[in-house]
Amino acid sequence: MTELDFHAPATLADALRLLAAGPPAKALAGGSDLIVQMRSGRLHPAAVVDLKRIAELRGIRREEGRGWWIGAATPCAEIGEHEALRADWPGVVEAACLIGSAQVQGRATLGGNLCNASPAADGTPALIAAGARCVIAGIGGAREIAVGELPAGPGRTTLASGELLVALRLPPREPRSGDAYLRLIPRTEMDIAVVGAGVALVLDGDGRIAQARVALGAVAPTALLVPEAAAAIVGSLLDDAALQRLQASARAACRPIDDKRGTAAYRTQVAGVLAARAARAAHERAQAAGSRA
Repeated sequence: MTELDFHAPATLADALRLLAAGPPAKALAGGSDLIVQMRSGRLHPAAVVDLKRIAELRGIRREEGRGWWIGAATPCAEIGEHEALRADWPGVVEAACLIGSAQVQGRATLGGNLCNASPAADGTPALIAAGARCVIAGIGGAREIAVGELPAGPGRTTLASGELLVALRLPPREPRSGDAYLRLIPRTEMDIAVVGAGVALVLDGDGRIAQARVALGAVAPTALLVPEAAAAIVGSLLDDAALQRLQASARAACRPIDDKRGTAAYRTQVAGVLAARAARAAHERAQAAGSRA
């Protein structure tokens, strides 16, 4: 790596000022992707802005009437240990706990995982399925977008120059609801997803699926929300026929590539299998939540 300037601001305003000023600077949330890319020569920032000391970007809290707020620089280890968040959004927490090893999770963040914009990122499909939103700040003000609108392609986001992801918002958990995230990797741990699938469901009083969201990762240039797969199971009891429709719709949405982790055909096949398995897990959780209501 060449010489660069390193900044560790204590406020969001200072971080935004540093990111907006020249020469080009990169934000560092956990560093588990950024440092690797700098060492390999893929990135050559003139400055790095460390976000870990900024209180506005750290922590997890439940907001009255708005659901959950997760600071973009909050370590995945902290997310994994938050019992109330896990009770409401177990699929999102499952995804966060798959990002790296236990040691890496002490630094790695869901915000960084999202902004790295890998098509195979574990956090992104789970967040999309949950209906999460991004809180973004810049010198010109703040805005919110759906998580699925942030990645623009492999390694690219829709963040403007000088903008920063501040937090992720998860909606309040509805009664009789559940979510799940599953992935396939070549090894037992510490690998990049061949396919990832996130599903979130809400059941009606009769136990039928009233609402659904299905998202896939590693099968297109960005993680995909698949409305057709959701529509395939809405109104059903998630019987075999509904699961077959779900699998077919999930596979039809895939636009994968061949690489060393799997062929496009293999990824497409696995996408249907994982979507069905994640739907079953989310359905079981929604049923359990309904029995406690």
